[in-house]
Amino acid sequence: MTRKKKTRSLADKVTIRTGRRKDYKKWRHDNPDQVAPSRRFVAKKQQQRKLQAVRKLARQQSGQDIAIHPDKSSESNNPKGSDS
Repeated sequence: MTRKKKTRSLADKVTIRTGRRKDYKKWRHDNPDQVAPSRRFVAKKQQQRKLQAVRKLARQQSGQDIAIHPDKSSESNNPKGSDS
């Protein structure tokens, strides 16, 4: 006897006329309130986003500072076009 494979897919939990993808897409479009990600998935993604933000902040703080707009006093000493 074969067992049915476990799945987290919402498509298998929905009883519709056929198992066709087109029918499921139509049902999903007609019933947006019944289609939602599981709490487990939402919690997992929230945790991933938090970790990603922490890593990004750590990368930014560990990097070296560069002067994107250097002081204007250095520009006044060497104005452009003064070579001639």
